[in-house]
Amino acid sequence: MKFPVLVEVKLREGIADPQGATIERALPALGFAGVEGVRVGKAIRFMVEAPDETAARALVTKLCERFLTNPVIEDADITVG
Repeated sequence: MKFPVLVEVKLREGIADPQGATIERALPALGFAGVEGVRVGKAIRFMVEAPDETAARALVTKLCERFLTNPVIEDADITVG
């Protein structure tokens, strides 16, 4: 079976996010006051072939640990199906 996958990669709490800070500082000048806590991440979408959803999730978890994320500074939220 093929399963659609969404992996949302974000920096762990406590890790500086200079890109998010730059966006947050620029927003008031663009008329968007009151926005705070901006964090930048990435979304990765793909299809994976596996016998079932549990196997698909296990495969994607390994893929994240070995290739898609830096496990020292990033976390991944995985959505399968």
